Amino acid sequence: MKAIFCEEGHINRIELNEACSSGCGSFIESFGSALGYTRENFAKLATTATAPCDLGTRCTVFMNSKVKQSLRENASTEDISAGLAISVIKNALYKVLKITDPKELGNHIVVQGGTFKNQAVLKALQDETNRQIICSDIPEMMGAFGAALLAKTTQEHRNCQLNLKEFSEELYEDYTRKKITCKGCENLCTITAFKFKTGLTYYSGNKCEKVFSSKGENSKIGENFSAIKKDILFKDAYKKSKTESVKKIGIPRALNIYESFHFWNTLFTNCGYEVVLSSPSSMDIYTRGQGTIMSDSICFPAKLVHGHILDLVSKQVDRIFYPTVVYEKEEFETSNNSYNCPIVTGYPDVIKNSVNTYKKHKVPLDNPVISFRNNELLQKAIFKYLKGLKIKKTVYTRAFEQAVQTQKKYRDKIKTEGAKLIKKANDNNEMLIVLSGRPYHIDSLINHKTPEILAELGANVITEDALPVMQDEKLSDLHIITQWAFPNRIYNAAQWVAQQGANVQMVQLNSFGCGPDAIVVDEVSEILKSRGKFNTVIRVDEITSTGSVRLRIRSLLESLKLSNKENIKNKERHSTTSFGMDDKKRTILAPVFSDIYSRFFPSIFSLFGYKLVNLPLPDKKSVDYGLKYSNNEICYPATIIVGDIIKALEKGDYKRDEIAIGITQTGGQCRASSYLSLIKKGMVNAGYQDIPVISVGTSGITINDQPGFVIDWNKAMLVSFVAVLYADSLSKMYYSTAVREAHKGSAKKLLNKYLNDAQKHVLENKPNELFSLLKKAVEEFNGLEVKKGHFPKIGIVGEIYVKYNAFGNKFAVDWLIEQGIEVVVPPLLDFFTQVFVNFEIDKKLHLSKANISSFYLHFIEKKANRIIKKANKIMTEYNHHSPFHKIREISEKAERVISLANQYGEGWLIPAEISAFADDGIHNVVSLQPFGCIANHVISKGIEKGLRDLYPDLNILYLDFDDGASEVNIINRLHFMVKNVKEGY
Repeated sequence: MKAIFCEEGHINRIELNEACSSGCGSFIESFGSALGYTRENFAKLATTATAPCDLGTRCTVFMNSKVKQSLRENASTEDISAGLAISVIKNALYKVLKITDPKELGNHIVVQGGTFKNQAVLKALQDETNRQIICSDIPEMMGAFGAALLAKTTQEHRNCQLNLKEFSEELYEDYTRKKITCKGCENLCTITAFKFKTGLTYYSGNKCEKVFSSKGENSKIGENFSAIKKDILFKDAYKKSKTESVKKIGIPRALNIYESFHFWNTLFTNCGYEVVLSSPSSMDIYTRGQGTIMSDSICFPAKLVHGHILDLVSKQVDRIFYPTVVYEKEEFETSNNSYNCPIVTGYPDVIKNSVNTYKKHKVPLDNPVISFRNNELLQKAIFKYLKGLKIKKTVYTRAFEQAVQTQKKYRDKIKTEGAKLIKKANDNNEMLIVLSGRPYHIDSLINHKTPEILAELGANVITEDALPVMQDEKLSDLHIITQWAFPNRIYNAAQWVAQQGANVQMVQLNSFGCGPDAIVVDEVSEILKSRGKFNTVIRVDEITSTGSVRLRIRSLLESLKLSNKENIKNKERHSTTSFGMDDKKRTILAPVFSDIYSRFFPSIFSLFGYKLVNLPLPDKKSVDYGLKYSNNEICYPATIIVGDIIKALEKGDYKRDEIAIGITQTGGQCRASSYLSLIKKGMVNAGYQDIPVISVGTSGITINDQPGFVIDWNKAMLVSFVAVLYADSLSKMYYSTAVREAHKGSAKKLLNKYLNDAQKHVLENKPNELFSLLKKAVEEFNGLEVKKGHFPKIGIVGEIYVKYNAFGNKFAVDWLIEQGIEVVVPPLLDFFTQVFVNFEIDKKLHLSKANISSFYLHFIEKKANRIIKKANKIMTEYNHHSPFHKIREISEKAERVISLANQYGEGWLIPAEISAFADDGIHNVVSLQPFGCIANHVISKGIEKGLRDLYPDLNILYLDFDDGASEVNIINRLHFMVKNVKEGY
């Protein structure tokens, strides 16, 4: 899909969908055919619909189950047809164009293309925008008309004669077709050669035109810095060790190795190893490892790792080195952090579990935990690893110093060569495209030769890491948390491009399934838009069409030629207002995280002198607002939370000058750290920038200006801790009683009673009274009339919001209870007490330095354990008691399958909880997670094989949730698990 925005007769903005749009028409046609209608008649039915079905805005591949659900709910054919048409338009407006207000489209909208032959789609656009749409009676032919007009204009400008008689149909109807395999690079493209009677040959299927070209001989070729960088990076890959090599160590050509290969190559070579690099990426390597991929929706660069590891095995290396890198080197003084994304950090553990090279091939895989953020810690961590390989300290010390110097020389070389290309482009007024992405996006298989395509079309191509660091534009000025190292380079690149002339533009490579890019793409687009430029996003994966990539790039370059370069208007970026000292009296509105735990937020905040009110529970309207005002690629909880807030503000029940919005902020590697920025952007887009937002967290990292919001956790730390423990205890009793209750709703009624009664004691800051109240709750839960019998158990794990929020998991937990299943939900307290383990692990693994906090935390942990022991003692009186697990004990269980350095999202808690379930005899587990959750790719799906090796009877069901997830599909999958559990009980 392409949208062109014109102002005063000139193109001033162009938007392209970053992924393919094929499949929508055939999908609608096939459904109509299945129902006995032609394509035309099926489309006409939609115009008479009375209640169009809500089918979501995801790809048609995922919409299939939603349509089937609608059929089961007796929806009419008219309503289904209309629902499909509306989904196409909503996808275009809110996912591709990210429109939040129809005014952005202007008053004159012209549409063309075969899609608009479908009158239902045209009507859906009119209804959604509330505007009159201009469309010809032959929209499918308008592209051909445009091509003809362009050819005619070009002919006139060149003053050449065109003899149409030469274009005889006979000459071009008769041709031969031949398949050829191009061996110009590792991609091995399958080329189709069409040879005509005229002697001309046309080639298709080629990702570049280096060997087989259909272009003229006089076309200008731009400089491709991506190829230069790749050559600089791997030119020393096959140098032999200076000393006699006794061992071969393999390094996969994948993910962050594209950033640090020079470092590792120098280090191991100088330690006496022969470094063996895996072969260049190819589809053969991809398919070789395909059978060990644990998550289908993970990004293609991660999927490739499996094949590279097996390629190293085939090269007969003695061991494989693939480190767990938590932090990269900090390049920007004003950035918040230099994390790797969870996939890059955690994938060595996924490989260790799924491929298991030692068990199958007797080749050990080493994945020491590493941080490039601090040289002293880096040196200690690497020596700890090499000491185990019997490398002497004197040898290691020299090797480390040389590795550091080699890496610096490499980075300096990239900057120097980049500066030369920038100067050349500016001196000659040549087009310079900044092709931004991650270091591994220079892999030709991953980028589908996008750099080569750009260069062939005449543009010079440079990568984001070759640009100068912006001095005037600070990363701290951005509207997001700058938490990830490689996206920070992209932000810097966007700021640099925004300051340059019209000959410098940006193209961003985005791997399908990339979690951080749901935030990065939006921020980069806003940076560029503020200076009258636009961000062209090219989405790539294992099945990307080269023609689709080429089309997008040509559209970009051609639109730049036509755009009005002299009428570029800077646009000021807006954010929500500051929460000042005078704003303490405002009522803080907070989205509900959980119906159980959120009850305590107003009482706890009152201890700090603030009034907090929980918003109503989320519903379908929350999702609708969330989709409209947040990036549709962000995780499902963020969509709901943004929607909850906008929905409440739109309702108008609150005076704008009397309220503020509150949200928690974790500050780690997960996307959840950026919920604050998503909320602020959503509020600005909806017109609520005058309402301040506050961030509540313990990490100290925030992008928020909130001088009026200061809390002293010492005032309420103890009562808050006890309140969470109290809520966990009530939760345990509720879930184990609800399935047994003789009178429906009695357990919920008792739960609500004791949640409400507890608020008085929290308001008075009396934690001991909560223990007294818990004793009474145990007595009353024991006194409830229950059904006799045994009830099979299913454990629940997953992302924190989806796990504890009933709407977030589409009431899956409630459904299980209705089926006679006792659900076991882990305590929320573990999410907080894991800090005791994490703090110690970070010191042990040289991710951070020891300080006074270690001593302080040790005493807090001791006190916490005493409090938990007290609650456990009270809970032993409960009829169906199961004790709280000790956090250190379950961390040891997790450590058998995953490094405890994986602390993003729920971190190692998920494998720890699953292991604890299995040891308690609960072998059936449901993992609830947002669709595309980058953390759960590693800490849940990624380590499943390792868990199954430990617990052969383990049965894990993974359920992904988002706005397009079908309730029928979820229930069907749960139904089969319930059936198996009951049959085996």
